[in-house]
Amino acid sequence: MNPSSLEFLSEPISNTQYSSPPTQIKKPPCPVSFTWRGEEFIVIACLAEWKDFSRRGRMRQNMQPKHIHTASQRGSWGVGRFYFDVKTDNNRFFRIYYDRAPSDSNDRTGSWFILAELFPSKV
Repeated sequence: MNPSSLEFLSEPISNTQYSSPPTQIKKPPCPVSFTWRGEEFIVIACLAEWKDFSRRGRMRQNMQPKHIHTASQRGSWGVGRFYFDVKTDNNRFFRIYYDRAPSDSNDRTGSWFILAELFPSKV
C-alpha cells in the first residue's frame, strides 16, 4: 500500500495477540490484534513488514567496526525494530512496530508502538 497521507502518532499499544506464540520473543510476527487508547483492533491483513536493525543514539557508539555489518543484518541484543503495515477490521490502516529495546531492567522484553495511521490513495 502506498499511503497518500499519514498521521504520526508514536504511542504505545498493548495486549498484542498472535495466531501462535512467537518462537523468539524478540522476533515477533505480525499481531492478530492489539489495544490502543482502550480500543481493541483486529488485524485482518498484514500489508507490509520489514526490519530495521540500525543502532540509534548511544547504542551507535558501542560496537566495534568489524561487527557492525553483521549486527545490521541480524540485530543485536536490545537493538532493532520490526515494522508492520496493517489493515484492521474497521477498515483503518496503521503502521505499528515492535522495539526490541528494553524499557528498564525489570522489563527486558521490548515494547509495541503505533507509529502512524495511514490513509490510502483513492485511485
